[in-house]
Amino acid sequence: MDNVYLIGIGGIGMSALARYYKHNNLFVAGYDRTPSNLTSHLQAEGIDINFQDSVDIIPKRIKDNPDSLIIFTPAIPKDSAQLQWFKDNDYKILKRSQALGYLAASKKCLAVAGTHGKTTTSTLLAHLLHDSGEGCTAFLGGISSNYNTNLILSKNNVLVAEADEFDRSFLQLWPEIAVVTSADADHLDIYNNHETILGAFADFAGQVKKSGTLIVKKGLESKITGKTLSKVLIYSYDQPCDFFASEIVPMDGGFFSFTFNYPGGKIEGCRVGIPGWINVENAIAASAIAVTHGLSPESIKKSLATFKGVRRRFDIRINTPECSYIDDYAHHPGELEAAISSMRNIFRNRKLTVVFQPHLYTRTRDFADGFAQSLGMADELILMDIYPARELPIDGVSSKMILDKVKLQEKTLANKDNLMEIIANKKIDVLVTFGAGDIDRFTDMIEKQLKEQYNV
Repeated sequence: MDNVYLIGIGGIGMSALARYYKHNNLFVAGYDRTPSNLTSHLQAEGIDINFQDSVDIIPKRIKDNPDSLIIFTPAIPKDSAQLQWFKDNDYKILKRSQALGYLAASKKCLAVAGTHGKTTTSTLLAHLLHDSGEGCTAFLGGISSNYNTNLILSKNNVLVAEADEFDRSFLQLWPEIAVVTSADADHLDIYNNHETILGAFADFAGQVKKSGTLIVKKGLESKITGKTLSKVLIYSYDQPCDFFASEIVPMDGGFFSFTFNYPGGKIEGCRVGIPGWINVENAIAASAIAVTHGLSPESIKKSLATFKGVRRRFDIRINTPECSYIDDYAHHPGELEAAISSMRNIFRNRKLTVVFQPHLYTRTRDFADGFAQSLGMADELILMDIYPARELPIDGVSSKMILDKVKLQEKTLANKDNLMEIIANKKIDVLVTFGAGDIDRFTDMIEKQLKEQYNV
């Protein structure tokens, strides 16, 4: 196999695969619906990308070689012309999760699963391994601020994988060590109910190798470990168990000093290089895998302090007493609640204005009450239209479903055409943008506008 073609190449997981195959000197090309910063970076790295779902513009080198590997993301519509052409012509076709599973099968796989927290935790784990000098190959669900990429490469046999529950993708992995950060109700368009999601996580937990270790957030152990044959350990933010934080001391800027407790020892005076209590919890999860894997306590402590975070995960773009701006990927009520709670801790006694772009009609319908409760923790809400992603509209489902339930005096609807004008006409103290859709297309513009407006 000398050629790889990725349908949906601009996705965060797909782009990491594209970079991996390109690094291994294969011809790599692909299709995505719209250009983005990520596709621009891939093109600059020598990857051929087209933006029309047309068979005619598939590169000749791919079309003339039926042994080319075709990889697609489940987010691609089933009626995609390119995907259908490859199916009709008997190419080898894999889902993204299958391709990652094949790569992980020959490695010592360290996997991070969870309906939220997995991107920051897996990226932090990859940093702990890389910064220690041991190294790892890591396929990440976000762009690491330390390494400016979602793919970290190493010649050793360790692979860090973000284990995605969407479409049951994580069932392609058979980890040596795995952590489960959360298993909340989500993706109900696929799973129908919370019990089915818990069943999928139980299946994933059962795939951790018998000789390996499963690390589960406290409270989940009775819900997802029924099929587990491996050793099971528990972690928590601050409740005593196998791995937990104690002596948690708030510091300036939303940072914390804490002691990391693990079986047989503890590491005092730890500090994560990014703020927010939620990142202490993420650090406990990542450190739990790292110490189980065999990293030294001294190395873990040093590397925690140098972690710079993940873009679009609690990403502080501006931070002055007059104006602050944070961008975050949160798109589930639980994620929003945790993020807003952390921001309240950091930006005490300041007005918090939230811009939120709901992701998926089904998620909006299923969690309207939860969204309203979480968003009600802000002082002011700017609510954008729903980003449909892979879905068609559902009658009666709109952002107004959430807005009507939010118990705030200052709240308004917005769209892509008027968002910048709405922000420009407000007195901003602390602004945060939330969402998993294309709200990221506005973050640079918002940052630029606020810097000019407030002389930052």
